[in-house]
Amino acid sequence: MDDIDRSLLSLLEENCSTPLHELAVMLGCSDEDVEKRRQQLEKDGIIRRYSAVINWEQVDKGAVYAIIELKVAPERDYGYDRIAARISRFSNVRNLRLRTGTHDLQLLVKGKSMQEIARFVSEQIAPMERIRETATHIIMKTYKENGVLYVEREDGQRLPFSF
Repeated sequence: MDDIDRSLLSLLEENCSTPLHELAVMLGCSDEDVEKRRQQLEKDGIIRRYSAVINWEQVDKGAVYAIIELKVAPERDYGYDRIAARISRFSNVRNLRLRTGTHDLQLLVKGKSMQEIARFVSEQIAPMERIRETATHIIMKTYKENGVLYVEREDGQRLPFSF
């Protein structure tokens, strides 16, 4: 992958609705070259899909988001892949990551209430074979997501500083 492809990916990640001609001008390429590169990146599976960053807290005032951490016993020959594939099929699971630290898998889950999240964990996740422990953290407020600030400061307003 060359520098132009990397720059194109950065520009699309920043704003995937940037018109093709503007991308071409920013990259110093022709419209046709940019379109060809974009299509190849899609074909190669590097660009997985295009999406908007939405502040769902403003849309779904009653929705609850939680981070659920799981300790998992890895499966011989498959590691964490099969349990992750099974968990990823739940429609309320927004993100699923294998990570380092005290827990193996981290889920971001959306529900209508804390009770719905609790039922999901106790009835769907915890009883799964290979799940050894769960920890659930309710998200109270989102300040920044995917590089986008959700809380805007007024011009000139300083952030508090402390030691």
